[in-house]
Order: sequence, then structure tokens, then C-alpha cells
Amino acid sequence: MIRFRNVTVEYPGGVRALNDVSLDVPAGELVVVVGLSGAGKSTLVRTINGLVRPTSGTLEVDGRDISSASKAELRAIRSDIGMIFQGFNLVKRTSVLNNVLMGRLHLVPRWRTMLARYPADDVEVAMQALERVEIVAKSYVRASNLSGGQQQRVGIARALAQEPKVILADEPVASLDPPTSHVVMRDLQRINRELGITTVVNLHFLDLARAYGDRIIGLRDGRIVFDGPGSDADEQVFEDIYGRSLTADDVLQAKAEL
Repeated sequence: MIRFRNVTVEYPGGVRALNDVSLDVPAGELVVVVGLSGAGKSTLVRTINGLVRPTSGTLEVDGRDISSASKAELRAIRSDIGMIFQGFNLVKRTSVLNNVLMGRLHLVPRWRTMLARYPADDVEVAMQALERVEIVAKSYVRASNLSGGQQQRVGIARALAQEPKVILADEPVASLDPPTSHVVMRDLQRINRELGITTVVNLHFLDLARAYGDRIIGLRDGRIVFDGPGSDADEQVFEDIYGRSLTADDVLQAKAEL
């Protein structure tokens, strides 16, 4: 489903965020990417939907080449890729339902979106997405009136409303408290298992990575230094990924108890 071949991403100034990365993510897998800030986690996720283009190498999603795609081809590829952001990226002044319906924009004529007159079938898809994250009761509430955890669940529902083949989540729990972080990760895990949507999640907290990652990819200085099941990722593995001893900030539960 997702195939990196010798992918390097170099930003202006010579900073290499990814360095010769080769990686396969089969369809339906849930992968958690871990590493220090600056290790390349966000860049790896954002190359998958073309927000960041490889400097060299090739990257394919569902057999389509991201690295050489035209703007029109990239739009088509992105329609199959849902994105969940750390900062939620909701339109706060409108309702939860309208935010989720934005996941249908690529399928709906522009005049309908301008007038907020979505077809009944699209509204039904959006409501089903809200039911999956157990927040359908908030459908007509303004997004600004939700808690952070509720806003992130709306973000997940918006991605689901695309009916995507891939979901990407870039640090989806970084701004949430520990109980809410587990709720969000359980939602992502359940969606992956029930719908078979390939899911790639960036996380900093190692206990969450172990608990929810069927497979963990460890990045250090833009290179893959670990690739294996979560059950194999013990403390020594994480120290190798991080290049230092672990601290309380690396573990959600320990940080919560401080």
C-alpha cells in the first residue's frame, strides 16, 4: 500500500529530515512512528500525502507515485488519504457536522459547499463517522464549544468521512491529557481493525506506542533504526531510538504522575 524506496528529504539549508528511507507498509496495517523531535517523524507522514515532496527516491501509495505526481494527480491521491492534525484544524465557528462534511469536499459540487447544502447521502456518511467516534450527540454544537479531546475526535470523523484508504495522524495526542489520549488512540485502533484502513501515527509517548502499535518504526536523525512489533520494543530499544536514557517526558503515564 505504501512504499518508500531510498527516500531523502532535504530542506533549505541542507537539513536532511529523511535520509535514504526504504519502507513498506502493507494495506490494513497500523504503524506507530516514534523518535525525538527533529528525527523526521512528521516529515515521513507528510511525504505520504505529498505535503512534503521527496528530494530523491520514490514513494508510492496504492501503486501511485507521489514523488512525481502532477498537481491534479496529487489531488486525486489525497482524496484517498485522511489527515489528522495535532492542532485539530477545525473551523471553530461552525458546527461539528459541517466540519466533518468537509471530508466530503472532493466529491461535492462547489456550489453545494458554498451554500452548505450537502446531499443527504453525504450527511449520512458524516453522521456515521461521528457515531464511530461516539460524538454524534455533538453534531450541531459549534466546534469552539468542544473540549480538546472532543475536537480531535471530530478531526478523526472528518478523516473518516473521506472514506479513505489511508489515515495519517501527526502527533494526534500531543496536546491531550492521558485519559483522553487513550480514548483517541483506541478510536484509531478500532477504526483500523474494523474498517481495515491503513493507519500511520506519529507518537512521542513510548507507552502509547507499545500499547497501540502493531508495528513500531523508530527514526533517529532521519534514518530507520528500528522496525518491528510493539511487543519487541522494550526500554533498551527505545533508548537506542532516542540515543539517550529515557525520561518521564517520554512516557505518558509517568508524565501524568509528576
